[in-house]
Amino acid sequence: MGLPLFDPVSDPGPDFAALVQRTGHSLPAFSENDLNLAHATTVVALRYGDGVIMAGDRRATAGNVIAHRTVEKVFPADRYSAIAISGSAAMAAEMVRLFQVQLEHYEKVEGIALSLEGKANQLAQMVRSNLPMAMQGFVVVPLYCGYDVLRGMGRIFDYDAAGGRYEDADFSATGSGGTYARTTVRLGYREGLTRDEAVELAILSLYEAADADSATGGPDSVRGIYPVVATVSAQGYEQLDDEEVATRFDAIIERRRGAKGNAEGTLR
Repeated sequence: MGLPLFDPVSDPGPDFAALVQRTGHSLPAFSENDLNLAHATTVVALRYGDGVIMAGDRRATAGNVIAHRTVEKVFPADRYSAIAISGSAAMAAEMVRLFQVQLEHYEKVEGIALSLEGKANQLAQMVRSNLPMAMQGFVVVPLYCGYDVLRGMGRIFDYDAAGGRYEDADFSATGSGGTYARTTVRLGYREGLTRDEAVELAILSLYEAADADSATGGPDSVRGIYPVVATVSAQGYEQLDDEEVATRFDAIIERRRGAKGNAEGTLR
């Protein structure tokens, strides 16, 4: 089977979605029966000195029930960017896969990668195309970040259900526990954080969100389940291993125990 050929008028160029449609295929369609109605919850991103940190808890809920405990919500979009999902889990996961293919397809056709701004715009179009499903309750609200090789800095973009794209200067969070995570980051953020400081602040924000929001999953040392945390810098996308994340959570918990013990001693 050879590659399809197009005349100059109908050539879809680097647009993968248009290529699929021009060749007589269609993008995956969903019905209510295809979805398990699981919803991904809290994700957070913040800038640090060398790039950007992105983190997401692992819990997915279906109403008041924990549907899954090990859902991954943070993914590499390409070498220099990452995407995190909240909202309807099935729709969001499909959007991530399509976004990854779109970026790879563009680079193969054009011979160069899209700018980070262009990638953010592509994702906005995908979120906008999901608006009919969002009106039925299957909302997808991603969080996107990356290292801008032209500017030499990390950048963060968030979205609304209608495809509106907004750039955040220093940090952002979304999902059911997003308000608590964002507040924690706001209180601890400062310009020029080191990698270790930024990772710890991201992990602390998810810990606080899980403490206040039942749909956000905290660390589960019994099952060995911890949030996914990744960095994007000039060296590219890198996911932290569970051992490092677990160690940092243990340190947070020990500090809380120590603070509680000191408070009880003072009351006595």
